[in-house]
Amino acid sequence: MKMEDQVRQIFENEASAIRNIPVNINYSKAVDLIFEHVHKNGGKLITSGMGKAGQIAHNISTTFSSTGTPSVFLHPSEAQHGDLGIMQKNDIILAISNSGKTREIIELTILKNQLFPNVPIIVITGNPESPLAKTANCCLYTGAPKEVCPLGLTPTTSTTIFTVIGDALVVLLMKKIGFNASDYAKRHHGGYLGEKSRKESLTGKPGKKDHLK
Repeated sequence: MKMEDQVRQIFENEASAIRNIPVNINYSKAVDLIFEHVHKNGGKLITSGMGKAGQIAHNISTTFSSTGTPSVFLHPSEAQHGDLGIMQKNDIILAISNSGKTREIIELTILKNQLFPNVPIIVITGNPESPLAKTANCCLYTGAPKEVCPLGLTPTTSTTIFTVIGDALVVLLMKKIGFNASDYAKRHHGGYLGEKSRKESLTGKPGKKDHLK
């Protein structure tokens, strides 16, 4: 098979996995939980994951923060060495684990329960019957697609799915809070995006915060 055909096949496999992500009421539940704890109760969104899932969790956190939902990434191993202290009673956790069996993430949930048992957990996983999923207040199932890695081992398709689900949550929260270009400009001053958002904020782009009424 030509290299170009291989690339097209990889793209098609990942696109197909995205199209087949199960979509259900849990997305609405996840958005409502984040909105309640962060925007109503003054908490923050804490994302966590191990390895490549952790890298995606970190990216999701920074995207949330730049779009009006305060968020931090908590490394599950560092949490056991004092970083758990960042957690407060009104926070909410978004944990990512493809297997739902990642030891460090499960240990994080145990430590969380010892400190703030009422802090809810949203889980993104490829295994809705896993130990982690069973601890969740809300579980977002990836559909467990096969990795495009020829060994079937390296996180590839799964990390793509994590990113897409994170994007969906971010966009839904932006719409729920009425986040607009002016709001974006206040949080993203530098670079091209900062300049673009400041210009757009002067044109009266939509984004009224009707949710506060």
